[in-house]
Amino acid sequence: MADTAERAASGAEIQLESVTKRYSGTREPAVSDVTMTIPAGKIVILVGPSGCGKTTTMRMINRLIEPTSGTITIGGEDALSLNADDLRRRIGYAIQQAGLFPHFTVAQNIAVVPGLLGWDRRRIDDRVDEMMELVGLDPAEFRRRYPRQLSGGQQQRVGVARALAADPPVLLMDEPFGAVDPITRGHLQDELLRLQAELRKTIVFVTHDFDEAVKLGDKIAVLGDRSAILQYDTPEAILANPADDTVAGFVGAGASLKQLTLLRVRDVDYRDNAITAGSEESPAALRKRMTDEGRTYALVLDARRRPERWVHVRDLSSATSLAGVGRPVGDSVSTQSTLQDALEAILVEGGNAVVTGGRGEYLGTIDIRTVTDTIQQLRDEHDGGSAAP
Repeated sequence: MADTAERAASGAEIQLESVTKRYSGTREPAVSDVTMTIPAGKIVILVGPSGCGKTTTMRMINRLIEPTSGTITIGGEDALSLNADDLRRRIGYAIQQAGLFPHFTVAQNIAVVPGLLGWDRRRIDDRVDEMMELVGLDPAEFRRRYPRQLSGGQQQRVGVARALAADPPVLLMDEPFGAVDPITRGHLQDELLRLQAELRKTIVFVTHDFDEAVKLGDKIAVLGDRSAILQYDTPEAILANPADDTVAGFVGAGASLKQLTLLRVRDVDYRDNAITAGSEESPAALRKRMTDEGRTYALVLDARRRPERWVHVRDLSSATSLAGVGRPVGDSVSTQSTLQDALEAILVEGGNAVVTGGRGEYLGTIDIRTVTDTIQQLRDEHDGGSAAP
């Protein structure tokens, strides 16, 4: 990871000037006269209804779709003047359901672009291991697996690792988390935010989910027909002041509750107040600690301090080992998670949710009182701000 500092500001500014796409035999363009600047090192979300042209707009950046007219520059370089294959190898691309090659192992999938770029075998092997560690997959466990042997969330992680393998300045993401269950989707969103905090790529992300746009975006472009830009601003500004009724429709009801999507778990006072134990501790010793402190539950951690199970004090009276005792930790949240994610996890877990760090290690817990106090504070600030002078 010696070159992490160099990658920290490795994103490139993208400029679209009057970009239009017309298909033969159609009266209206699919995309009409789009002009926008995507700042270097930021996540910009393209959100809009199905068929509005958001995916077409994104794919013109790496010329999977060739624009009919207009100019696109990446880091000041005219993208339309470059060889299209060379351009695509310099831009990461992640799609829904990962799009992995089924006959390639995980390592071979991640190595595709570095191999096309002529990297030597040792450099490729090192990069594959680095990328797998970065997205939370143990190389020793997953390197030789095939996509069919992975869960949907694991496949998406491999897809992101493959897109980042050649260290591109730009990453295009076309609804990459749309095909996984809501809990996995939330974890993948958190993982993307963690990666972005380290890598600072320029990310263009297409979604139809406005909540996802608010959670992930530094800026959001709300698009109408033919990719007309209805509003292009920060999530905070769009939630507070939708530009028109169409944008307000995307925001939907409960805009104040959506403010929970702007706040992260790291922004509130979660606490490291659970009794924790390694699986090697004796049940009798843990039971004594819990009794001495008047605690009902304890959290069992694995060797890497990742939360595994909640154990009730009564589970320990006849247990000879902590292995397998108690109930598995269900939905947890990371410091990158939003308070909305935390609220959902708390409701699933029945009182509080475990907070984990960038590698899944235990940091603390967050409870319903913390979230409701934050909601009340937001409501008070909103009411105070809207009061007549």
